[in-house]
Amino acid sequence: MDVILKQDVDRLGFKNDIVNVKNGYARNYLIPQGFAIAATDSARKVVAETLRQQSHKAVKALEDAKALGEKIAGLSLKIGAKAGESGKIFGSVNNIQLAEAMANAGHAVDRKNIDLGAEAIRDLGSYVAKVRLHKEVTVEVNFEVVAE
Repeated sequence: MDVILKQDVDRLGFKNDIVNVKNGYARNYLIPQGFAIAATDSARKVVAETLRQQSHKAVKALEDAKALGEKIAGLSLKIGAKAGESGKIFGSVNNIQLAEAMANAGHAVDRKNIDLGAEAIRDLGSYVAKVRLHKEVTVEVNFEVVAE
C-alpha cells in the first residue's frame, strides 16, 4: 500500500515522501497515529503542488544545514558525569545531554536528530555521535565524557 508521510518516520522516510508499506502497518499504525495518509490520486496532486511551492525554501534549508554542519563538524564537546573510581559513570549519557551541550556551545539541535549508536554510554572516554541536520546532511560530532 502506498502512503504519503506527513512527518519524518525513523527508518521509513521523510515528510511528503511516498513510500510503499504493508497494508497492516499502514492501516493499524501509520494512518491512526497521524504519521501518514493514503496515497490517493488527489493526495498525490496536493503533495506535488506543495513540493513545487516549497522547492525554493528547500534549497535555502539545505544550504543552512550544510553551513551548520561545517560549524558542528569541528566542534569538540565535553560532557560531565558523576563517575566511580573505575571510570564507570552512574547512569548513562544520552542524546538529551548532548543536545544541551551543543546548545551551550551555541548550536541548537533537536535531540531527536542525534544518534549515539546502539549501546548506552556508561564509561568515561571519547565518543562519536551522528547528527542529522537535513535529510541530505548528516554530521559526526566528537564528544568526551569526563568525570565531574
